[in-house]
Amino acid sequence: MKREQIIVPAWRNSDAPEAASSRQTLVMRCDASGLSQCEPDVLAQEVPVALAFNDISHATLLASPSDLEDFAYGFSYTEGIIRGPEDIYEINVSSQPVGIVLNVRIASACMQQLKLRRRNMAGRTGCGLCGVESLDAVERELMPVPGQSARYDAHALSAAVTQLRERQPLHQATGATHAAGWAALDGHIDAVREDVGRHNALDKLIGARLRQGLSFSDGFAAISSRASFEMVQKSAAAGIGALIAVSAPTAYAVDLADRLNLLLAGFARGDRYTIYSHAEYLHDGSPA
Repeated sequence: MKREQIIVPAWRNSDAPEAASSRQTLVMRCDASGLSQCEPDVLAQEVPVALAFNDISHATLLASPSDLEDFAYGFSYTEGIIRGPEDIYEINVSSQPVGIVLNVRIASACMQQLKLRRRNMAGRTGCGLCGVESLDAVERELMPVPGQSARYDAHALSAAVTQLRERQPLHQATGATHAAGWAALDGHIDAVREDVGRHNALDKLIGARLRQGLSFSDGFAAISSRASFEMVQKSAAAGIGALIAVSAPTAYAVDLADRLNLLLAGFARGDRYTIYSHAEYLHDGSPA
């Protein structure tokens, strides 16, 4: 087995990832009376990040340029490109004039499956209807998350959301990013990842746990955004049994959470939240 090798450019600051993901600027503060004054402000960086696998381009997303190794692992796993962290041999992070390239070296068996999937998607263009070629690829075939019989405590869900709000330095500086946090069953937040994209933040969180060899069966995920279909799908793909969102879910997300056996909560603020799927996984006496 090859040892993981990560090649990191000079702009990456692992001690303060939010520093790489923001920059200062001067702005003009104005009010309705016409008064204005020039002040410093902090902006979130939004950088094109291209993902390539074994030197073959796959996708380009806009992301915060921090925790990119975690992002590569999480994206590869939740998109079904790798089977586990051992399938990644090397990550080369290179800074380009217009963005960042993550070249991920993966196992040959995974690369073969990725090429096959791309060929199959390219073949679905014969009917002539706009967009039909991508419809079959929207929802992946995933196994339901194993049953979570009365595992989650109502107070733990509230505690996790409160802590998540306090552990977003990039958002506190810029007001322009999302966060995903991993909470233990008692509600203590163990790790947080931030990004301008909500999906990226969740991928970074999942990737961080994968790289550390940690399980997804001993806690739950809390997110600062709405719970979209993709957020539920990524959570289920990682084996996360509960997703707690600060904002609302979509109908598609609720349907998918129902089918994939995932507890989905939304509007989690203070000590209140709404359970949309599998409320039976809360402890007896919890609000449902």
